[in-house]
Amino acid sequence: MTQSALPDKLQNIVKMFRSAPKPLRLQVLLEYSKKLPGLPERYQNHPELLESVPECTSPFFLVTEVEGGQVDLFFDVPPEAPTVRGYAGILTEGLAGASPEDVLSIPDDFYNEMGLNELITPMRLRGMGAILHRLKNQVREKAQA
Repeated sequence: MTQSALPDKLQNIVKMFRSAPKPLRLQVLLEYSKKLPGLPERYQNHPELLESVPECTSPFFLVTEVEGGQVDLFFDVPPEAPTVRGYAGILTEGLAGASPEDVLSIPDDFYNEMGLNELITPMRLRGMGAILHRLKNQVREKAQA
């Protein structure tokens, strides 16, 4: 994977994780889970507008918006799922203000560069890959509309 394929904010997060000692990486991931914002009111009472990610072992829902050449991401992940919630927090922060092209160019396994594969089970990593895949599909469809 080339780092240049990542938007700057996400690239900085990847570098920070990669340079951190293994025990600190897990702690930082958990901090990102606490930073994940709640769903906007327009989605809170409309679960039908959210896409489920059944490949995740935890309940995970997402929706994207593409407007004015910018992607906005929204996730609904319970606090009892801190690792995937942390991944959602990383995506939210790392892709804030990104263009559809930026999002679509992200390598599907960029989280391996962060060293998450040393912390998280393969099943959870597959879920993370599925999250990014579904997110990209939504961005692609909405950007073409």
